[in-house]
Amino acid sequence: MAVFPLLLCLLPLAPASSPPQPATSSPCPRRCRCQTQSLPLSVLCPGAGLLFVPPSLDRRAAELRLADNFIAAVRRRDLANMTGLLHLSLSRNTIRHVAAGAFADLRALRALHLDGNRLTSLGEGQLRGLVNLRHLILSNNQLAALAAGALDDCAETLEDLDLSYNNLEQLPWEALGRLGNVNTLGLDHNLLASVPAGAFSRLHKLARLDMTSNRLTTIPPDPLFSRLQLLARPRGSPASALVLAFGGNPLHCNCELVWLRRLAREDDLEACASPPALGGRYFWAVGEEEFVCEPPVVTHRSPPLAVPAGRPAALRCRAVGDPEPRVRWVSPQGRLLGNSSRARAFPNGTLELLVTEPGDGGIFTCIAANAAGEATAAVELTVGPPPPPQLANSTSCDPPQDGDPDALTPPSAASASAKVADTVPPTDRGVQVTEHGATAALVQWPDQRPIPGIRMYQIQYNSSADDILVYRMIPADSRSFLLTDLASGRTYDLCVLAVYEDGATGLTATRPVGCARFSTEPALRPCGAPHAPFLGGTMIIALGGVIVASVLVFIFVLLMRYKVHGGQPPGKAKASAPVSSVCSQTNGALGPTPTAPIPDPAAPRAHTVVQLDCEPWGPSHEPAGP
Repeated sequence: MAVFPLLLCLLPLAPASSPPQPATSSPCPRRCRCQTQSLPLSVLCPGAGLLFVPPSLDRRAAELRLADNFIAAVRRRDLANMTGLLHLSLSRNTIRHVAAGAFADLRALRALHLDGNRLTSLGEGQLRGLVNLRHLILSNNQLAALAAGALDDCAETLEDLDLSYNNLEQLPWEALGRLGNVNTLGLDHNLLASVPAGAFSRLHKLARLDMTSNRLTTIPPDPLFSRLQLLARPRGSPASALVLAFGGNPLHCNCELVWLRRLAREDDLEACASPPALGGRYFWAVGEEEFVCEPPVVTHRSPPLAVPAGRPAALRCRAVGDPEPRVRWVSPQGRLLGNSSRARAFPNGTLELLVTEPGDGGIFTCIAANAAGEATAAVELTVGPPPPPQLANSTSCDPPQDGDPDALTPPSAASASAKVADTVPPTDRGVQVTEHGATAALVQWPDQRPIPGIRMYQIQYNSSADDILVYRMIPADSRSFLLTDLASGRTYDLCVLAVYEDGATGLTATRPVGCARFSTEPALRPCGAPHAPFLGGTMIIALGGVIVASVLVFIFVLLMRYKVHGGQPPGKAKASAPVSSVCSQTNGALGPTPTAPIPDPAAPRAHTVVQLDCEPWGPSHEPAGP
């Protein structure tokens, strides 16, 4: 019985089994809130005034929110070893730089928010390692460039890409076309001026495409748009519908947008910006028959050109139309010419042969084509024998020939006008330009009775000094029009087209009436009035001469007065008038003066003057009385 109490006393001395301790976690960064008691772990630091990513982050965190801070850069070590991170928010900071490989360890990341920062470009290595990324938000930055390989690692998993409110003028369209799982693509509020045809053809899961407020003048048809029904708003739309937003763009409403006009839309606010006849009108209120195009018209082409073998040659071709025609060249052998080692084709219609050979001569054909048709023009090139060799120090007194690529000065205006005179389409249909002055010209054309159903006439003209095409819409009953606001001293190319309703198709079509070339008179200058710089220089010279003459006269007068008064200034001569000359008496001897006898006071005084030293003496220096 005594053993039992002894055992009871020894029980408290036995070591108690301690409960299992949780794994050690990193301390929560200052001014942050951390959820570490249960999984998933999260670190929340919104609006904490952070200047950089906290170094004491728990690397096991699955959610990290660093929005609304002042972080300026994301370094490589900031997010290292955070392999379990699923959501990262860096919104509304001041991030300008993201180091290459900064997200390389975030292989499980699903969502990355970088909106509201100051990123200007996104390179190929900055998003490396995000192989499971689904949501990438890059809106409200200053992005002007997106590298072609920036999205390579997440191209197969990305579902949401937001690039809105940036400064993007171009995009890697080929890279965007590989985002096969993307559902939402935001490109609104950028500077995009064009979209290539078929850019979205492989985005089979795309549900919303936003291209609002860019600089798009046209939207090319895409197989994606033809397969899906387009609706303006997502509400009530079926699961397979595509929501397309393209308002706020300067749409050019011609035949290239007829496909879009034929789609069923709900209430939307798109409007036409051009041509002038449709500018400002509600896009969906414009009838399909008003979406017309103008066939090309060749307005400039090079005259027959002759160059020696081995020299370059430039063939030029200009055309106008709506939409703007694309110019191509065909060689005399029938081959389509493009950029090569011997030739360069420019978008403005110029074909440059870098080195000509004797076999290059012949008729080159310029083909201008757009959606409404095509126009052709022939340019003849003659390749002569190579020039004889010249000494290095030899000079030539002959003026440079027209078309010589080594000419340092352009040909005169007269020769230029003569050269391009043949480039204007013939005026045999009666289009005439009369009564043209310095700023106005009267255009006349004959009645087009053979063309039925004319709705209006259209005048197209541009100056030889620029390529800006100006349109004027004229009523169908008009046979003349006065052009005003022309520039003086310029050459203009003008064409008149008839807009009519095609009876076969029921659509609006155009037919050229004729073209003409005219020159406005130079502005007259006033003959009598001198130029302002001349008047100003003359006045300055005259005023300077008057000042110099006055100074010389003043100096001469002073010199004359100085001479008249004996070399003394006039003031000093008058002041010394009461001064008399006083002579002092000396004997002029060097030895001691002999003692003179004492004179008698009653006898008169006598003085023996030996030498007179005279000096001026004033009244105050007169000797006192005897």
